Amino acid sequence: MTTSETELPAGEPSAPEGPRLPLSPLLALATAAFMSILTEALPAGVLPEMARGLSVGESAAGQTLTVYAIATGLSAIPVSVATATWRRKRLLLLAVAVFAVANLVTALSSSYALTMAFRLAAGVAAAAVWAELVGYARRLAPPHLQGRAIAVTMAGVPLALSLGIPVGTFLGEAFGWRLTFGLVAVVSVLLLGWISVSVPDHAGRRPGKREPVLGALRLPGVVAVLFVVAAYVLAHNVLYTYIATFLDEHAMGGARDLVLLVFGIASVVSIFVTGALVDRRLRALTVVSSVLFLVASGMLTVLADSAAPVYLAVVLWGLGWGGVTTLLQTAVTDAGGDRGQALLVTTWNFAMAGGGAVGGVLLDALGPDSFPWSVLILMTPVLLVVLGARTHAFPAERPGTR
Repeated sequence: MTTSETELPAGEPSAPEGPRLPLSPLLALATAAFMSILTEALPAGVLPEMARGLSVGESAAGQTLTVYAIATGLSAIPVSVATATWRRKRLLLLAVAVFAVANLVTALSSSYALTMAFRLAAGVAAAAVWAELVGYARRLAPPHLQGRAIAVTMAGVPLALSLGIPVGTFLGEAFGWRLTFGLVAVVSVLLLGWISVSVPDHAGRRPGKREPVLGALRLPGVVAVLFVVAAYVLAHNVLYTYIATFLDEHAMGGARDLVLLVFGIASVVSIFVTGALVDRRLRALTVVSSVLFLVASGMLTVLADSAAPVYLAVVLWGLGWGGVTTLLQTAVTDAGGDRGQALLVTTWNFAMAGGGAVGGVLLDALGPDSFPWSVLILMTPVLLVVLGARTHAFPAERPGTR
């Protein structure tokens, strides 16, 4: 049983049948995803300079990332409920406008408290964006191309991590961190115009027809997908957050930029492969993704003292990770509709925030070599759940694509 069809607002036109996707609105949505991740993670690339500009320590400046992720996780369900009857385009435009204002304030403010307040507001706006992206992508495509539409929309996430953050870091070092945030604000304003022109509007749900978001947990397959989300994202963020520390431990600290570039390129390749196959091979792709990450972590546990195996492991990790956003967004929406999507946003962001915390505990207690072992421990049940949940969570054939 799925709810994705029944949860579309009454009277909404169905997606046009045809072999092509409407690329302009989908790319606008992908850019919104890109801006959400860039706004969240950019402080990591300019942290020392940002700390000096705000007259705080680097650990305090690092909380600009934490407050954003926590705000997104905590507000995903309340925002979904509170805005259920809003016009969808209005909500999306408001969220992107908040990105623009928050980044402009960050560029100009010397007050730590003011900056944190607008980072929190941007985190809430991100929750609204994530709640809309998959629903929009599904409405813009016929059933047999909905997975591909989601893949295009979600491409903004790894592109922001693999390209946006390094470019932002370079600009911050060359021209100053404030100018970098100012440029992000300008791009957000341009995105407002693109969305206004290109993305169609849709009605919200009718008053009185709301269903409790947590009720989606009773739908077959939803809990299994959310478990995979929590464990997979936690495993990734434990390793990714402390990858520089792990590389330093194995005398590869000077190669961290190249390692991350290799990871980013592999992730982009995974995006394209996933986009081409997700509508027909969701289950197989999810199994392969889990296996690749497991193999990569296994290599890092025993072969990290040699550069070549590390690079190979990073390639496998990137190939496994790049398409995960698309795979899990598609799976949870097939199983739980818009309510499942809201639960995924909450689960995903708490797992992201937990990655830093869990990694810090592991680092203090067991050292950097514990990171790949933690991935093995977390990803083994992920693979078992994906293999076992073949009826509703990760079926061989997606609903509505026959």
